[in-house]
Amino acid sequence: MRKIPRRRAQRGFTILEIVIVFILLAGIMAFVGPKIFEQMGRAKSQEAKIRIQHLAGQIEMYKLEVGKLPDNLQALLQAPAGTEGKWNGPYAKPDDLKDAWGNDLRYTVPGQSKAFDLVSLGADGKDGGEGENRDVSN
Repeated sequence: MRKIPRRRAQRGFTILEIVIVFILLAGIMAFVGPKIFEQMGRAKSQEAKIRIQHLAGQIEMYKLEVGKLPDNLQALLQAPAGTEGKWNGPYAKPDDLKDAWGNDLRYTVPGQSKAFDLVSLGADGKDGGEGENRDVSN
C-alpha cells in the first residue's frame, strides 16, 4: 500500500501579531529617529566647517598670486579689474561659495581677529543659534 503524505497545517500570522510587530517597530523608530536626525545635523555642521577651511585655503592662494585678499568671493570665480597677469583662477566653483545648507557664505575683509572672516550662518541662515543653527567660522 502506498502512503499518502499528510498535508501540514499551514499557519500564518494573525492580525494581532502583525500589529504588535508594527508597534514595536514604531517604538524603536521613535527612540532612534531623533538620534539619527541629530547626527545628520552634526554631520552638516562638520561639512560646513570643512567647506569653510577649503575656501579659506583658496582665498589664501588668491592672496599669494594676486598680492592682496579678494574684495568679495566673486573675485575667486572671475578676474576682477586690475588683476590681469596675476590672476590664475578660477580659485573656486560657484558651489564652493555656499555652505552645507546651500546658503551663501559671509566673507568680511578685514576680519574681527584675522585678515578675513568666512562664516556660515548655520541651517537657519540667521546669526547665532544652537546645534545645527549655530554659526560656523574659519
